[in-house]
Amino acid sequence: MEGALLVIGLVILSLVISIPCGYIRQNYPKYSFMWFLLIHLPIPFIVLVRIEAGLSWHFIPFTLCGSFAGQIIGGVISRRRKLNAKTP
Repeated sequence: MEGALLVIGLVILSLVISIPCGYIRQNYPKYSFMWFLLIHLPIPFIVLVRIEAGLSWHFIPFTLCGSFAGQIIGGVISRRRKLNAKTP
């Protein structure tokens, strides 16, 4: 049970870390250096937390899914804020 909570917490943490990067990423052209950097910036932090938590490499797909979801959520929030700012 402890291990499952640890994995769930790590996935949620990777999601939360990636949301701001996804939000900022929407301001840069696709495939630019900053766009690429903002996609990959949270990964070292997530890896560090995973290693410190004592989880093996078998949990990498879960954290990548959390990070991917965070990027998508951040991008959606950014697009919606821009759309709402344009509407009077």
